[in-house]
Amino acid sequence: MRNFASIRRGLFAVLGLALTFSIAQPAAAAIIGGSVIVQNTGEVIATYRGNSAQFSNDLYLDSQDGFFRTSIIFNNHASPIGSSVSLGSFTAGTELIFHLHVNDTGNDWFTGPASRNDDGKAHARITDAWSPTESLVEFEDLRDTPEGNGGFNDLAFSFSNTGSVVPEPGTYALFAAGIVMLLGLQRSRRAL
Repeated sequence: MRNFASIRRGLFAVLGLALTFSIAQPAAAAIIGGSVIVQNTGEVIATYRGNSAQFSNDLYLDSQDGFFRTSIIFNNHASPIGSSVSLGSFTAGTELIFHLHVNDTGNDWFTGPASRNDDGKAHARITDAWSPTESLVEFEDLRDTPEGNGGFNDLAFSFSNTGSVVPEPGTYALFAAGIVMLLGLQRSRRAL
């Protein structure tokens, strides 16, 4: 009986640790509704990568507290593809909130969760490690029509020294399963 308990404890430990550490693995490459996060303290450079939008759109950087907005970083009809702008230096872990203003409709869309947008939909998709030193942010500029992974092709920008943070729903499930396994291990140890 004691041997069975040891095997069970070992199994719980292995499964719990495997599930818990699996959340440290990178999420899917493209994250809809993710937040743009500065990876290392230092400069962030924005590069305009192109668009398929017919509307005229301006890109801004907003402060986290909403008290300031930069001047226009890029306009999709006026900025040359490949042009770059330094956004300045930021502390590692800082969220950069990018704001797309659609001149033709007056709509404003933001990176990050869908709750930032008045239609309740995410309007930006972020691809971590798009290049070795950059993440790619792609916007959807139409109200109520983010088209899933097939959309988000209206404007594209890359940002050096950034990544994304938004755990996928499956990540939460794996984390919860890992915690349950570890709690089970602790309980089985107490029973002995």
